[in-house]
Amino acid sequence: MAYQRYPIRTGIIFSVIFVILFLSVVKLSMIQIFRGAYLSAKADRQNSRAVELEPRRGTIYDRNMKALARNVVAYSLYADPRSMTLEQKKTAARQVADVLGMPVDSVLKILSRDRHFVWIRRKLSQKQYERLKGESPRGLGFIKESRRFYPNGSLAAHVIGFANIDNEGLQGVEWEQDRYLKGRKGMAQFLRDARQRDLLIEKEFVAPVDGADVVLTIDETIQFIAEEAIEKAFVQHRAKAATVIVMDPRTGEILAFVNRPSFDPGNPNRSPVENRTNRAVAFVYEPGSVFKIVTAAAALEEGVTTEEEIIFCENGKYRIANHTLKDSHPKGKLTFREVIEQSSNIGTVKMAQRLGPQKVYEYAHRFRFGMPTGIEMMGEVAGTLKPPSRWSKLSIGAIPIGQEVTVTSVQLLTMIAAVANDGLMMKPQIIRHLRYPDGGVFEERKPEEMGRVMTVQTAARLKEILKGVIEKGTAKQARMKDISAGGKTGTAQKVVGGAYSHSSFVASFIGFAPVEDPRLAIVVTFDEPRPAYYGGVVAGPVFKEIVENAIRYLDAKGGL
Repeated sequence: MAYQRYPIRTGIIFSVIFVILFLSVVKLSMIQIFRGAYLSAKADRQNSRAVELEPRRGTIYDRNMKALARNVVAYSLYADPRSMTLEQKKTAARQVADVLGMPVDSVLKILSRDRHFVWIRRKLSQKQYERLKGESPRGLGFIKESRRFYPNGSLAAHVIGFANIDNEGLQGVEWEQDRYLKGRKGMAQFLRDARQRDLLIEKEFVAPVDGADVVLTIDETIQFIAEEAIEKAFVQHRAKAATVIVMDPRTGEILAFVNRPSFDPGNPNRSPVENRTNRAVAFVYEPGSVFKIVTAAAALEEGVTTEEEIIFCENGKYRIANHTLKDSHPKGKLTFREVIEQSSNIGTVKMAQRLGPQKVYEYAHRFRFGMPTGIEMMGEVAGTLKPPSRWSKLSIGAIPIGQEVTVTSVQLLTMIAAVANDGLMMKPQIIRHLRYPDGGVFEERKPEEMGRVMTVQTAARLKEILKGVIEKGTAKQARMKDISAGGKTGTAQKVVGGAYSHSSFVASFIGFAPVEDPRLAIVVTFDEPRPAYYGGVVAGPVFKEIVENAIRYLDAKGGL
């Protein structure tokens, strides 16, 4: 019966083989179903290499297509420490430290890492690159990148802002318009051999999309004129800070925008953080007498006075509730025109009393105090404007002359620009249009009306009064020989420790020119100038210098 054992053994062998094959199929199926995608991706990673392709960051231009921020080629220095001997590392460390101004120990520490790739310094200057390239230390190499370049240095720094080492916008237009400027990254994938060497066989390619260009309303020449004027006065008057903004009142386009102190957008970290603060939109202060324009506009528009009405200014002292309101230069009888020309607190408050709290507040609100202007700049604050329900008995003697209210410089600019523009307020605008890299415009930023604050007739009357402020009032130092202008001075006490200071002031001037056809509206502000602190003395001459040079430039150019 021995022959019967062989079929049994054969059956067992085939059964075992079948079970093994079955289990193998099940295992392979499980792998395919549950780990197939993972293993496939792992194989792709081992057999190929993906390289990110950086897009070109868009250029920022002024209104005349002069580049204010653009990309330039920059080389980044790296090392392969594993390929270097100790002596080679020491030699390289000395050479690199000498060129880059780094401590030798710091460079040697980088070269001591057990890696095939380490950064030593990203985006070298051209001079640094040329020196290191010439010395060619073993184990070092360069990667071609791009870096942000600001051809005019600190010009318009608070408008342009800056980008980080990876070309990401961090402040100003660089940050506000980053979604357009940055473009979209591409990708190239190359096959590798078993030893992980690139075969230079392209497996996949997605082209990068270059960033869009941003064209500003800024005029580079007017910006330079404004910066030169404010810089001289900033140093002369030893001010804590200063601001000047120039606008076309007809459109709301910002032509120049300056803050002092400033910074270099190419090296922002070399300046204190406060130097990078955009004070024109982020710093609030009580405006003082420039705010009398609100009261004057309301009084004329509501018909509670006329330019020639005689107002008794109480010889410089006037009681309101339990407080004595004073004029810095006591006056007796003044016409309403002279009240504004001579900046009488008492005459202005008497007009406000006729109007009443509700009307004063209504006109201040019309001029958009207590709310942001909407300018496309990071960090804009609203300032404060209390509703009449929160006024004290003294408020009627304070708010109409620019106390108990806080504003920004850009808010004051939109106010004076509305007067210049026949009572029509325009939104301050910093962007003209956005365009594709090939030059095609895809988004136009058109002038935007924010509302009428007074009639054309009232605006014309107010412009003539403000012309008198320069010709025979508190702003004689802003008077020009061949150009007519109107404006208002402000000398505001700062609140220090809960009380008005007698030594810290904000000096300001707001104005427009020419009166007949205003092309420029300007605000000039100095924070704590010393020793002179009157707005007409400190800020008035800056206004004059900017207007004279800007009008001369515009006439030669044939306009904006």
